[in-house]
Amino acid sequence: MTTHYDALETRDPAVREQDLFSRLPNVLRAAMTAPAYAERLKGIDPGQITTRAALAQLPVLRKSELPALHKAAPPFGGFVAQPPGAFSRLFTSPGPIFEPEAAHNDPWRGARALFASGLRSGDVVLNTFSYHLTPGGFIFDASARALGCAVIPAGPGNTEAQFELIAAYRPIGYSGTPDFLKILLDAAASAGRDVSSIKRALVSGAAFPPSLQAEIKARGIDAYQAFGTADLGIIAFETSAREGMVVNEDLIFEIVRPGTGDPVAEGDVGEIVVTSLDPDHPWIRLTLGDLTAALPGISACGRTNMRIKGWMGRADQTTKIKGMFVRPEQVAEIGKRHPELGRLRLVVTRTGETDAMTLQAECADTTDSLQEALAMSLRNVTKLGGNVELVAPGALPNDGKVIADER
Repeated sequence: MTTHYDALETRDPAVREQDLFSRLPNVLRAAMTAPAYAERLKGIDPGQITTRAALAQLPVLRKSELPALHKAAPPFGGFVAQPPGAFSRLFTSPGPIFEPEAAHNDPWRGARALFASGLRSGDVVLNTFSYHLTPGGFIFDASARALGCAVIPAGPGNTEAQFELIAAYRPIGYSGTPDFLKILLDAAASAGRDVSSIKRALVSGAAFPPSLQAEIKARGIDAYQAFGTADLGIIAFETSAREGMVVNEDLIFEIVRPGTGDPVAEGDVGEIVVTSLDPDHPWIRLTLGDLTAALPGISACGRTNMRIKGWMGRADQTTKIKGMFVRPEQVAEIGKRHPELGRLRLVVTRTGETDAMTLQAECADTTDSLQEALAMSLRNVTKLGGNVELVAPGALPNDGKVIADER
């Protein structure tokens, strides 16, 4: 059995990096034909954006901003140059956010993930993601068909009808949430229905804790995880190495400090930022609001792209203190005013019946004057008073959290 989808997955990382950044200027030029990108990237020379350092100077586009942007300039917020009729399908997801599906093969880049899960051309896949309005069902449907699989477009729910389909078509593969896979298996056991043809699964869209992983494996199914979004499709996927997830090809993947566009130090937890190289619908530094960290080295499966730990929580830690919103961007602003500091964490608690906050800051040299200056910056930036606690470098957890609401 072939181990890898194609030679791109095992190329030298430096070759991949050179390829991505040699293609990026033309993608930026294509993006700038759309009015919203033309405005956001005004004054940028695409020909100069050929390194990660140069890319990091471009503004980030927060996914949380998209609903308002799409409402102001429907349907795509001015970020897509092509008219809706140029695409094959048109979707919506909560927000609402509107997404087009490109007309080319494997538009959501998911065939690699299905291949890594053990599926091959000629296999039959039961796809239980929803096909109604949102792109989830079509992401995995198009990906499986690009791999050469036949797809049963089952959607979620109605287990009795699913049993009939499984009995007739004997699918070897399952795609859907891990929760529904368990529901399906439990219902089959209760009803005495045979679903033993399913041997492999690619799951996404919900947590897949070790306890559930062990239960699914005990039932004879080898299940793998994929991380994706309705905007970008499959971003990273698990492989036979079972060591984090490998980033998909044709994406430039960054990890930044929450509330900023600044790359984190190697190994630090931060917010996921993705730039896609699809000229029909490019995303330029789209921040997803999800946290992860990069793993060192190359996967034991032989794939050479960046590896990440997977989903590690949400980066949008905005909270309300004494009736006022405090955002990660504000904590980042305090850090910019005091570059001698390391990690920062704003801890929110209750003292009696009153909200209280303490800014914890890593610093090698602690002085009263620094503590006073930080307290002033905290008040100036957040418009709220709070305590300051200076701690030793490395004392704060490497978890990407800059606001910890402990109320």
